[in-house]
Amino acid sequence: MTLGEKIVNLRMNIGLSQEELAEKVNVSRQSVSKWEMNQALPQIDKVLMLCELFNVSTDALLLDKIEVKAQSKSENKGLKYFGTDGFRGEANLNLTSLQAYKVGRFLGWYFSSSLSGCDKPNYRPRIVIGKDTRRSSYMIEYSIVAGITASGADAYMLHVTTTPSVSYVIRQDEFDCGIMITASHNPFYDNGIKVINRYGEKLDDETTALIEAYLDSNLNALGVMGDDLPLATRSKIGCIVDYVSGRNRYLGYLISLASNSYKKLRIGLDCANGASWMIAKSVFSAIGAQTYVIGAEPDGLNVNQNCGSTHIENLCNFVKEKHLDMGFAFDGDADRCLAVDEKGNIIDGDTIMYILAKRLKNRGMLNDNTVVATIMSNSGFVSALKAIGIKCVQTTVGDRFVYECMQKNGYSLGGEQSGHIILKKYATTGDGILTAIMLTEEVCDSKLSLCELAEPVALYPQKMKNLRVKDKTAVLNDAAVLASKEEVEKLIDGKGRALLRQSGTEPVIRIMVEAESEELCDKYIDMIEKVVIERGHLSE
Repeated sequence: MTLGEKIVNLRMNIGLSQEELAEKVNVSRQSVSKWEMNQALPQIDKVLMLCELFNVSTDALLLDKIEVKAQSKSENKGLKYFGTDGFRGEANLNLTSLQAYKVGRFLGWYFSSSLSGCDKPNYRPRIVIGKDTRRSSYMIEYSIVAGITASGADAYMLHVTTTPSVSYVIRQDEFDCGIMITASHNPFYDNGIKVINRYGEKLDDETTALIEAYLDSNLNALGVMGDDLPLATRSKIGCIVDYVSGRNRYLGYLISLASNSYKKLRIGLDCANGASWMIAKSVFSAIGAQTYVIGAEPDGLNVNQNCGSTHIENLCNFVKEKHLDMGFAFDGDADRCLAVDEKGNIIDGDTIMYILAKRLKNRGMLNDNTVVATIMSNSGFVSALKAIGIKCVQTTVGDRFVYECMQKNGYSLGGEQSGHIILKKYATTGDGILTAIMLTEEVCDSKLSLCELAEPVALYPQKMKNLRVKDKTAVLNDAAVLASKEEVEKLIDGKGRALLRQSGTEPVIRIMVEAESEELCDKYIDMIEKVVIERGHLSE
């Protein structure tokens, strides 16, 4: 009897519907359906919840599958290498080619092992890989591919492409998983490895913990005997496949989403010298726009360098100088987008979500009239949504948390102020080019300019300062630092707010303040920063 059949029988024995079971183990009904149809395996913490609910042992539920020690959410936050957005660090210092090879070795082995739920003998996994334009991306790509094929899996190479394109190809072509080699908006000398599951979503923490166990040579955690994972030999060694056709199908998909011609529009694109440098222009030109492009001359060392969504002032000036109708700026891997209106004003992620939420609501496509944002979203954005009858649910910072909330509750739109916008009908991850298309569609359909569409959103002045520190946790647990934040909140007196949070990918603490003026924002940030410095937290 399969695991799915067991769950069905046990559920029916205690008289639960799929919806009731989903509620008890805190997942979506779709997740339960996938378990019961053997299309997905429950995460380890869900397995334990199921065993407790059904009053059975893990052995009885899982049979001969390898049992992995469950980790709580607090333990998952302590992952050694992987943060909220993958394994990221300076290439060949914090993220080495050897580590990349081992990630490939693990994934190639894992997806043919019983640990992943695979019950097919001699199964050869298929893993698709994309990368951005950093010089180190090639080194890391070849290392990962060597590891994948050495473990007996096939590696399909998309070459330079965007993160959302990898997610799309995984789902469309039914790959076991995908890898994107990128450090997103970080400087060129950093790089990263994002692992994406077969549903186009970020890999769960439990499987990520197993990757880390292998990186630290803890084979006992994997149930493996010997000094290393088995190596494939002879005909079982994996193949390397050029899969640029997958990337081209993604381009076709984006073009198909436009229902208007952009012939009369002059659109600026800042590709950050990154992964979108060819794709974005190809898409907008195919839809008919007159495209004007900057940040499209990558040399391996200039990704995000004074360009893209992290330096959007260049696009603001470009739009005004060229008298363009609008502009869109992407980051290194093009999973985020910020916009510029015809007057050169920045349209940030909050305002983008407002425009798209209103569009979806008017078309009856905004589930439960709710948008999912993060605690970093501006209070003015939340107020603007409320004025048109739209609720806002806020999560901790990170697009993965936004997506998890959307998935759990069936919401259709979510995102971050930084420009990660998730349109669940079309994608399982933030997609900068998709976001740009949907904004352009609204301009065409409403016959309003971006400036007019954004007008109802009155944002509080908001400023943020990043401080590189020795120990992020120590800062957030320092009573003196927390007292300085509380003092600032009293001074703000409800007319804004103050936040102190850690980056998920860098040794950085972020101080964010909203207040009635930029001068007050600066003043309050300085008050908190002064205490952080006095307490000796800054790194050398």
